[in-house]
Amino acid sequence: MKRVMMKRRTFVAAAVACATLISLPSIAMAQDYPTRPISLLVPWSAGGGSDAVARILASGLEKELGTPVNVINRTGGNGVVGHQSIAMARPDGYTIGLITAEINMMHRQGLTDLTYAAYRPLALVNTDPASIHVAADSDFESANDIIEAIKGGETVRFSGSGQGSIWHLAMAGMLVRAGVDPADAIWVPSQGAAPAMQELAAGGVEVVISSVPEAEAMVAAGEAETITLMADERDANYPDLETLEEQVGVDWTVASSWRGIVAPAGTPDDVAATLETALKSVYESADYQDFMQARKYGLIWADADGLEAWLEEKETEFGEVMSAAGMTSE
Repeated sequence: MKRVMMKRRTFVAAAVACATLISLPSIAMAQDYPTRPISLLVPWSAGGGSDAVARILASGLEKELGTPVNVINRTGGNGVVGHQSIAMARPDGYTIGLITAEINMMHRQGLTDLTYAAYRPLALVNTDPASIHVAADSDFESANDIIEAIKGGETVRFSGSGQGSIWHLAMAGMLVRAGVDPADAIWVPSQGAAPAMQELAAGGVEVVISSVPEAEAMVAAGEAETITLMADERDANYPDLETLEEQVGVDWTVASSWRGIVAPAGTPDDVAATLETALKSVYESADYQDFMQARKYGLIWADADGLEAWLEEKETEFGEVMSAAGMTSE
């Protein structure tokens, strides 16, 4: 009987030891994350503001995490392709993404069923108000000139990003508040601010709406001029740039761009915590702060919980505005 009991105890001990050995790799894997390169997906084209922010973040994350972080531009479908690619990635921390305001808009237009619920929020890192840009030789000197031209039956072509994007919403909301039907203007979709500014310089459109920093290179080159800022007050970086309310008497500041970093829903807690901690260190670093300030990009920080609350607020806010501007598929 004793021999049988000893055999049983030996068997149980061996089984426990074996189970411990089997579990060790998975424990070590969680503790050692990351052990290979990470992909940072961007739904917009290279050269634009989202791409620039993603690349400075990637550079900082490489230093913090000790592994390569590769920025991959997944454009198409007015932002749907890239946002969908982030959501569909394996939730293991090796594919993360930069999302933009369009995530609160695309599903309302029938472009996709995707919503912010498909992600695990990590951090909010940037926000910028909309601004209006025209060609350097344009007759438009203010937002009021543009609105009056549309009222007078002139064809005015706008661009800045995709159909139904945040900059499209900026245009539509401005016109609605000014008593103009957005259908009286033409929105020319683009894959981001950079190609839209090129189209402006080439004469393919008359107006581009984007953030000020996204247009600054073309303005500095003498190809374009920024004439209006859709913000509550003037920007200290551009003290001579009038707000939309100053020029038109329209208080329209809802449509600002923002950029957040997320992982696919289902990403493990420990992996998400590692990424959030690394992102905070990058955000606070001199490299990131100097980069953003040099390019006059808006600085804002929110942790994972803060980004989730931000997404919930924008979902409601954008829904109301889009409905008023006739930009929903319903």
